[in-house]
Amino acid sequence: MPGQNQGQTSERRDAIIRVRDLVVGFGDRTVLKGLNLDIRRGEILGFVGPSGQGKSVLTRTLLGLVPKRAGSIEVFGEDVDALTPARRRVIERRWGVLFQQGALFSALTVKQNIQVPMREHLNLSERLLDEFARLKIELVCLKPDAADKLPSELSGGMIKRAALARALALDPEVLFLDEPTSGLDPIGAGEFDELVATLQRTLGLTVFMVTHDLDSLYTACDRIAALGDGQIIAHGPIEEMLASDHPWLRSYFHGKRARAIVPGEARAAAR
Repeated sequence: MPGQNQGQTSERRDAIIRVRDLVVGFGDRTVLKGLNLDIRRGEILGFVGPSGQGKSVLTRTLLGLVPKRAGSIEVFGEDVDALTPARRRVIERRWGVLFQQGALFSALTVKQNIQVPMREHLNLSERLLDEFARLKIELVCLKPDAADKLPSELSGGMIKRAALARALALDPEVLFLDEPTSGLDPIGAGEFDELVATLQRTLGLTVFMVTHDLDSLYTACDRIAALGDGQIIAHGPIEEMLASDHPWLRSYFHGKRARAIVPGEARAAAR
C-alpha cells in the first residue's frame, strides 16, 4: 500500500541508527539473538534490561568494539559492513561515548583528556586546543579550575562531567551513554540527567542511554527500549512501559523501587 510504504520510508529516514537481526555472542554463548532496534534522530532513548543480558554489549557492537555474528547495522544511512576504513573514521567522528566509569586517562588532566580526540582528528594550534577544551568544560558545568586537575582529584560527579566533556569534544551528532548516573548520589544523578536533557535540546543531539536508573527513564528519556532474552521485548514512551503486561517490565516498573509519579509531569519538570 502506498501509505504504508511512505511510512516505512519515513521511519528509515528518521532512524539515525538502524539495527536488524543482530546476533552477537562469545564462545558458546549467544547474547543478542536477532535484535531489531531503531534509534531515532533527536531523541533520548533509554535502554534497559536485566543485568548481564547484553545492554553494554549492544553499545560496544554499535561502536565496532565487539564483532557481530549476523545481522546489519546502519549508521547515518550507511551499512557499517560496507564502509572503508577511511569512511569509518569519518562516521566515528560523528559520535561521542561516555563509558560507565568515565574511562579518563589517569595521568592526564581534564583539559588534556578532552583534547585527546581533538589531537587525533583535528589540526589545531595549542591556543585553539586550550580554548575549545575550556568551552567543553563550561558546557558540562564544571568550574574552570577543573581543567588542570587529574581524575584522582575529582569527585565521582566531576569525573562523569569531565568524561562527558571529552565525549562532546568533536561536536558529535550521537551520544552513547553507558550507565551515566551509576555511582552518583540522587542529587548528583538528577543534575546529570538535567544536563543531558539540556544538551540534547540545545545541541540537537541523539542520545542512546544504557541505564538502570528509574529516575533517568522518567525524567530524561523520550522513549525506552527493553532488552530480554537477547531481543527487544518492548519499546515506546514510559507510559507504554508502565502499561505493559510483560513480567519483567511489570516487576521493574511496578516493583518496590518504582516511583509513584506521573511520567508526563516528571519529564515536563525536568525540561
